[in-house]
Amino acid sequence: MFDFRDELTGTLDEIRDAGLFKTERQLTSAQSVHAATASGPVLNFCANNYLGLADDPTVLAAAKWALDTWGFGMASVRFICGTQTLHTQLEKHLSEFLGLEDTILFSSCFDANGGVFEVLFDERDAIISDELNHASLIDGIRLSKAARFRYRNADLADLETQLKSAAGARRRVIVTDGVFSMDGSFAPLPGICDLADAYGALVLVDDSHAVGFIGEHGRGTPELFGVADRIDILTGTLGKALGGASGGYVSGPAEVVALLRQRSRPYLFSNSVAPAVVAGSLEALDLVSSSAGARHQLAANAALFRDLMSEASFDLLPGSHPIVPVMFPGPDGARLASRIADRMLADGVYVIAFSYPVVPQGRARIRVQLSAAHSEGDVRACVRAFIAARDAVT
Repeated sequence: MFDFRDELTGTLDEIRDAGLFKTERQLTSAQSVHAATASGPVLNFCANNYLGLADDPTVLAAAKWALDTWGFGMASVRFICGTQTLHTQLEKHLSEFLGLEDTILFSSCFDANGGVFEVLFDERDAIISDELNHASLIDGIRLSKAARFRYRNADLADLETQLKSAAGARRRVIVTDGVFSMDGSFAPLPGICDLADAYGALVLVDDSHAVGFIGEHGRGTPELFGVADRIDILTGTLGKALGGASGGYVSGPAEVVALLRQRSRPYLFSNSVAPAVVAGSLEALDLVSSSAGARHQLAANAALFRDLMSEASFDLLPGSHPIVPVMFPGPDGARLASRIADRMLADGVYVIAFSYPVVPQGRARIRVQLSAAHSEGDVRACVRAFIAARDAVT
């Protein structure tokens, strides 16, 4: 047997030497804004727990009820014996919430994005994708035989150029994140929809970092920009604002969903989402639909954090989303971001440094994520920890 461990060790050493090695920190408690780690209690500012529902008592109660009533897992895929009433209820409720005809659940949004393009687009078609789209969209597009075109992030002029380059394709589809997760910036959906109309293209949006808390009713970026009726296909996750567990979905025309049920490989060959996750997600969706309080608190927390960090002269990417990138540019930025994050953990504030290849070379950052469950005191404590860590390591 060929032993390639020495080669892999060399690669790992190169990653460490470049200051790019990613260490997984262990939580010793439930996911929460006040969590426990092996090094002690922390304020958590790096989870996708936007509405604080990951440990919400009503969501937990729904999941516990489902565990007792519907069992631990399905032990099957949907078309064999993996469909329960709960699954169809959640698909129906998501469709109603998003204002689309039908929805299909996947084990994750990565699977949803991995399973949609190959079914709908082939060598006769063209996919025009934003350069900063999530890895799951990029991988899903690669699985399709369609021609691939990439446009500069949120650049409508370049998007139009790529649409012209794709002339002659049977179907053209513009693919974008609703929110770009490393930057906390919004896709320019009105302009994208205008170009789609002008060139006869479809629009597919992954709204994972928006559904549940962006827009007047939490229905995501299409609602925020008033283009909900102009988006053809939406993908998203149950693993962020909607309870924070797992599972993803594709929503859109009934015919799209019907075809995905017949041919999407991640759907046909992966176990169904666990009943407890489905029930908890249903409860989370009900909470989002019935009250705007958490969304308003989240927006207030994000605004306060941005104001305080700007006053302290930190370099922030502009925006209003609760993803707030604190930037450490330059060749030594990755090391500096990592040292500051480590120092903050020692002071009881949990943040994570991001560096290449997750973000471009020279664009290292600490991505802070606010939650509705953070108090004003929590937000201020996070800013104080940033200031103290900066003073200690620079």
